[in-house]
Amino acid sequence: MERELTPKRMRYLKKDYSRGFIADCGFKAVHYQRGYLMSRLKVLTRHRQQDNYIHAGVIATMADHTAGYAAFSLVPEDHRILTIEFKINFLQPAYGKTLICKSRILREGGQILVGESEVFDQRADGEELVAKAMVTLRSIHQSKIKLVRLS
Repeated sequence: MERELTPKRMRYLKKDYSRGFIADCGFKAVHYQRGYLMSRLKVLTRHRQQDNYIHAGVIATMADHTAGYAAFSLVPEDHRILTIEFKINFLQPAYGKTLICKSRILREGGQILVGESEVFDQRADGEELVAKAMVTLRSIHQSKIKLVRLS
């Protein structure tokens, strides 16, 4: 049975997307659909490496996290999503002022979901695909994992 992505759940996931380390990075969820999420990063100096390109770690984190939250839209509210594997190909250096990540779930199953993320660099002369990732995720009931609460 296909789960509906309610407006309430969509608002929650969009807000929940940008917490902790991800908030420090500056990633924002901008468009949600069932099994799909688009995120955005306004690139700052801190996101760049020694040659002024956007750091590969920033791009990889964005691809992984955005796929995870695309998967969250497909599982019950009492489940958590954990990445169990991901592979990323960097197609060309990113150097623009904004990154856009588009993630969609290709396979939804019982516990294992497979997602695809594409990261685009928005430049003065247009938008370029700079990375593509395949992300394997696990849906797990929250009672089976230790939820860590920070005070």
